[in-house]
Amino acid sequence: MIAIIKKEINLFFASPIGYLVIALFLIINGLFLWVFTGNYNILDAGFADLTAYFDLAPLLLMFLVPAVSMRAFSDEMRMGTLELLLTKPISLSQLVLGKYFGTVLLIVLAILPTLLYVITIANLASIEANWDVGSTIGSYIGLLFLVLAYTAIGVFSSTLSKNQIVAFIIAIFFCFLFYFGFEGLSSVINSEFSIESLGMKSHFESVARGVLDTRDIIYFLSISILFLTFTFINLEEKS
Repeated sequence: MIAIIKKEINLFFASPIGYLVIALFLIINGLFLWVFTGNYNILDAGFADLTAYFDLAPLLLMFLVPAVSMRAFSDEMRMGTLELLLTKPISLSQLVLGKYFGTVLLIVLAILPTLLYVITIANLASIEANWDVGSTIGSYIGLLFLVLAYTAIGVFSSTLSKNQIVAFIIAIFFCFLFYFGFEGLSSVINSEFSIESLGMKSHFESVARGVLDTRDIIYFLSISILFLTFTFINLEEKS
């Protein structure tokens, strides 16, 4: 499985596209947070806070994660190398997990440079009390859980088509549905059951407050395991 993870990372950075995808993510983040005027501009807010970044990041990750994960299996199916991989001394579950964790590591590498924002905010704060450290740490943990769920969706989507663009669009649709869909549905349907709690947004916001609730952790892990299981079943049918 380690070999698969290394292969995914090496393949991603073997072409300029890998660097371009990460660069675009960081540039768009930087422009919205520090240059463009608007709700996301940190300097316009007048106080040291990274809330704008954690409002923006889930939206950008909704495109970044599918862009990185779209080739996970669609490329293998297109080139006919999936069957070759399955003949090697590695189980299907190890192959799926190797692709999955390789993609997760790539997304984490893309997020790591944004820690510079934390240093900047810490320096901008006039007094230490102006900066909510707990909320910032919680938000980064929330982003990690979000990446785990998004990546599982992206890897599953890559098994649905040999065309990377189709896999990319399907992944964006599912990510959007699970992040915003249930919140929108709750505003339309009146129910005693909280439909909103089925979506990622409410659980991400809960973790971002700096309180790690086991329900939020179980939710994100369940979504990840569910789509990884779908990936395994789909590939098993194809093999």
